[in-house]
Amino acid sequence: MDAALLLALGLLAQSLCLSVGVPRLRRPHTLYPWHRVPAPGRVRRAWVIPPISVSENHKRLPFPLVQIKSDKQQLGSIIYSIQGPGVDEEPRGIFSIDKFTGKVSLNAVLDREKTDRFRLRAFALDLGGSTLEEPTDLEIVVVDQNDNRPVFRQEVFTGQVLEGAVPGTYVTRAEATDADDPETDNAALRYSILEQGGPQLFSIDPHTGEIRTVQVGLDREVVAVYNLTLQVADMSGDGLTATASAIITLEDVNDNAPEFTRGQFFLEATEAVSGVDVGRLEVEDRDLPGSPNWVVRFTILEGDPDGQFAIRTDPRTNEGVLSVVKPLDYESRERYDLKVAAQNEAPLQAAAPRAERGQARVSVQVRDVNEAPVFQQNPLRTSLAEGAAPGTPVATFSARDPDTQQPQRLSYSKDYDPEDWLQVDGATGRVQTQRVLSPASPFLKDGWYRAIILARDDASPPSTATGTLSVEILEVNDHAPELSPPWGSLCSTPEQGSGLLLGATDEDLPPHGAPFHFQLSPRLPELARNWSLSQVNVSHARLQPRLQVQEGLHRLSLLLQDSGQPPQQREQPLNVTVCRCGLDGACLPGAAALRAGGAGISLGALVIVLASVILLLLLALLVALLVRCRQQSCDKRLLHGLQDDLRDNILNYDEQGGGEEDQDAYDMDQLRHPAELAALGAPLGRPSLRRDAPFSRSHPQAPRVLPTSPSDIADFINEGLEAVDSDPAVPPYDTALIYDYEGDGSVAGTLSSILSSLGDEDADYSCLWDWGPRFARLADLYGPREGTREEAF
Repeated sequence: MDAALLLALGLLAQSLCLSVGVPRLRRPHTLYPWHRVPAPGRVRRAWVIPPISVSENHKRLPFPLVQIKSDKQQLGSIIYSIQGPGVDEEPRGIFSIDKFTGKVSLNAVLDREKTDRFRLRAFALDLGGSTLEEPTDLEIVVVDQNDNRPVFRQEVFTGQVLEGAVPGTYVTRAEATDADDPETDNAALRYSILEQGGPQLFSIDPHTGEIRTVQVGLDREVVAVYNLTLQVADMSGDGLTATASAIITLEDVNDNAPEFTRGQFFLEATEAVSGVDVGRLEVEDRDLPGSPNWVVRFTILEGDPDGQFAIRTDPRTNEGVLSVVKPLDYESRERYDLKVAAQNEAPLQAAAPRAERGQARVSVQVRDVNEAPVFQQNPLRTSLAEGAAPGTPVATFSARDPDTQQPQRLSYSKDYDPEDWLQVDGATGRVQTQRVLSPASPFLKDGWYRAIILARDDASPPSTATGTLSVEILEVNDHAPELSPPWGSLCSTPEQGSGLLLGATDEDLPPHGAPFHFQLSPRLPELARNWSLSQVNVSHARLQPRLQVQEGLHRLSLLLQDSGQPPQQREQPLNVTVCRCGLDGACLPGAAALRAGGAGISLGALVIVLASVILLLLLALLVALLVRCRQQSCDKRLLHGLQDDLRDNILNYDEQGGGEEDQDAYDMDQLRHPAELAALGAPLGRPSLRRDAPFSRSHPQAPRVLPTSPSDIADFINEGLEAVDSDPAVPPYDTALIYDYEGDGSVAGTLSSILSSLGDEDADYSCLWDWGPRFARLADLYGPREGTREEAF
């Protein structure tokens, strides 16, 4: 390296004509390119400095690089300078120059990986600062040294390759870099495999780093992953080195067929059930679990012609699960021998060996159980005419017992019969009606009646079957159509109005209803001379007069017929009110009044009027009955009905005016119900006697019999008063003292029987009429009989 540097310096010195000889020695002008020749015709010399090379990492500092010199002036009168990166630009201070001698020196260690060359500008000035030479370029090239190791781009490289791949199959590529000069051997990299952990199955290209297979024998089931140790070296493999890892994974291929763990399996299944698992068929597969090369699909090859079994794969264990998809019948077949095959979802590689046990035998034994009866036809549909009489046969809903080897007896019953319409024979399943089904039943849905019948065997435990019986109720034409409504109005002139639109309804369902046929009654041929009927649609017709018709109510007779088989017809009256119409075809107001009253009144109005008259008659009759009842009550119950309140009032007065002599309570029952007390026969006891009572009247008199006619009431009252006055055992006393307190100063006077008997003339009881109906009765009793009674009633 020093020799190359000296050679470069020598060339530079020669080109600059650097010398220490006699300055007057004439040399060719081409040797001094910066020398200026003022005389015309002289060629100007260029100030050119070739590149200077210096090695990186040079540690003997400062190190002289080159000396520049100008011959424009004498030595010592020229000032030299340099500018650029490494001097006055970053990185600063790497280069310097002696301003008087022109020597350029290296002052710092260079790193080619950071800066591979520096471009400076050189200047030559006189002492006054004037330019002696044009500035020239000074290029310093940093020479590379192998001071950087190669580096892999990643620590671990990964790759995949199919197992069984042929030699030369590309796996992955390792890549490395070197910071040294790529144009030198310092960055010339070479790759190699240091370790494979087994047979030499992989190789690496030393120049590109590509890893490939080199021989057969890659088997994932033997080794699934390979770990390689890689190396890279510079200087074409003789320099600095670095290492990395390569992980190569073998991808699975279907090179192993599934195999049953046993050649024959024994299972057991229950009859008469479906959708249940019978057992599991175990298999083995060495391929990658979970991959299509490992998942097994099972196929039943023989022994199941009716497709009663199915095999599905358990995704977790890869086992075959045998299940029953159609119910088995022990009575038909007691045992099934199946031949089952197993294969993967993915196709097997052609070079893979075939499995020795890719097929197996499966023996399924059927277990007998008590099966439920089976209805021969379920649901059972039948039909019946509406209004069928009780005892009408409907159907025989019978079932059979599939347990032929276990004879059993079946019985039948109802489970659902919402209208309790049907009756089921428990032994035979014969169904008949037990009453008439109402057409308006809410359980009739679109003409169908639904019932549920049960069939039960006598096994232990018993089994039950459910059957559905649907009975269609056939419509019968048993109703004739009716006018709706049977009245209306129209104009008296045929040219006016649109006539009367007549409608009809029928309780029967189609096809026994519309279309309806409207016809004037054939019994009255005169109707056809004055009226005409025209069909409008299937349910309406229009009535119009043929001639001028007299205003008022006209009673017509129409014959209506439906479309049933056989048809039903009915002759109905029609009340038509004929009115005088205006230009718009509407009845005039006068004509409307005529329709509302007299002959032109409608049937609805007639019904309302008749109902009102009947109501008025009932009210009048009720009033008359009430009046008569009151009269009879006043006559027959003068002392029994009304005297309750009157005697209660008298009792009140007696308590206020009894005085000291009135020491005994007054028994109202003796006056209200004397007959009832006598009938009871209870001893009344000995009542207290008045002090003025005669000895001969010390015993009470026997109770009197009530009068039987209103004419004897007055005599009964007089006799009662006399009996009370003379009876010393019945208080209160009828004295003037008691009633004087009550009636003294009153316009009504006294009511005392003693005072009234002492008067010379009859008392005036007319004032009692102003006291109300009860006192009016007293006025009638004590006053003038005929005149007063006539006034009262």
